[in-house]
Amino acid sequence: MALRRRKSKKSQVVDLLETYLKLQAAKKTAKGAKKAAKGTAAYKVAKKTPVVKRIPIIAGAAVAAAVVATKLRSSNDESPAAA
Repeated sequence: MALRRRKSKKSQVVDLLETYLKLQAAKKTAKGAKKAAKGTAAYKVAKKTPVVKRIPIIAGAAVAAAVVATKLRSSNDESPAAA
């Protein structure tokens, strides 16, 4: 069984201040990421269009991504006729 050492008041204050500063840094990082996301063109387009009109935009982007992924995969395959 480990004995627990009692922290001094000074040590407790330092730990509390450390934790506070870490939380504030994380908060500022999250705020910066949110602002960066709001600056993207996709966010601005999605914000301007109503929800019902956004569905085709999102679906179109998903289809385009799937087509690009398929093209990239097929470009790496060599056909047996070429060999």
